[in-house]
Amino acid sequence: MEIKIRQEEENDFQAVFNLIENAFEKEEYSDHKEQFLVERLRKSAAYIPELALVAEQDGRIVGYLLLTKIKIKDENGKEAESLALAPVAVLQDFQGKGIGGQLIRYAHEKARKLGFGSIVLLGHEQYYPRFGYELTSKYGIRLPFDVPSENCMVIELVTGALQDVQGVVEYPKAFFE
Repeated sequence: MEIKIRQEEENDFQAVFNLIENAFEKEEYSDHKEQFLVERLRKSAAYIPELALVAEQDGRIVGYLLLTKIKIKDENGKEAESLALAPVAVLQDFQGKGIGGQLIRYAHEKARKLGFGSIVLLGHEQYYPRFGYELTSKYGIRLPFDVPSENCMVIELVTGALQDVQGVVEYPKAFFE
């Protein structure tokens, strides 16, 4: 299957909205509002257009991934910049074909080239470790809400990027509106 990954464009927004709605429709651990989160994040200071990615097959958008800016703040107020991975979405008919993995690997490389050192996510504990994600607890990083620790993960895009980084993830307000 030939997949092309590129930066999202404004004329993709409706197709991306529909794709995300479709991708999460049957997801048990979802509020089924991820498409609205993406709309809010696009309007926020955390949005990085180069890290809003679509996967196309034969000109049809079949996958989407968004990385946005976050901070990791320790108890002394020291901040470290990172990225949040949310969401990764693939149309139901295309799931299980490696499209999400292609998006993730492409996003890692793109984020690294843009100078970002790490990515934090809340996701399936069986899926993300295959891409190098580890438990945030290994680094002393916590998410600001009560979720199972096995679903809180982080990856260093650059070796040593999380050295001396610990604390609580500070998400943009758009995540909570």
